[in-house]
Amino acid sequence: MEVLLLIDIHGIGRKNDLVVVKNGYALNCLLPERKAIVATPGVRKRFAEHIKQRAMERENERALVQSVSSALGGKVVHISAKASKTGKLYAAISESQIAETLEKEYSISVPVSAITLGEHIKSVGIHPVTIAVGAQSTTVQIDVKAAVEKEKVAA
Repeated sequence: MEVLLLIDIHGIGRKNDLVVVKNGYALNCLLPERKAIVATPGVRKRFAEHIKQRAMERENERALVQSVSSALGGKVVHISAKASKTGKLYAAISESQIAETLEKEYSISVPVSAITLGEHIKSVGIHPVTIAVGAQSTTVQIDVKAAVEKEKVAA
């Protein structure tokens, strides 16, 4: 059954989206709770402007996802952290540190929840990290170097 969503529903769609859902879900959940209405020709006419506007928003979102994923492709993020002489880090590199460094180095804003570490980064070297923006995912290399500490000179 094709319905017009009246509110955002996670996993289904956003407000003013025309979506096709199973009859039982529409009849038992969406329609009684007034989360959606059946997309009849009258409803389509009445909400035509809202539907057009939402379609344009979806197209802009797709373009934004494409631009961010292409901007991330092939990037190397440089992070320096305190490390022992053997190359072990004193504190693991977190997703929030990666997001902040991406913002500083490349002016690309990525939510922390989009960053997936294969395993914790606890050593110096190059580590692959997956960043999922929208439906696309891109692999970015994280180059971790040992921070050089300045020796304090006694005066």
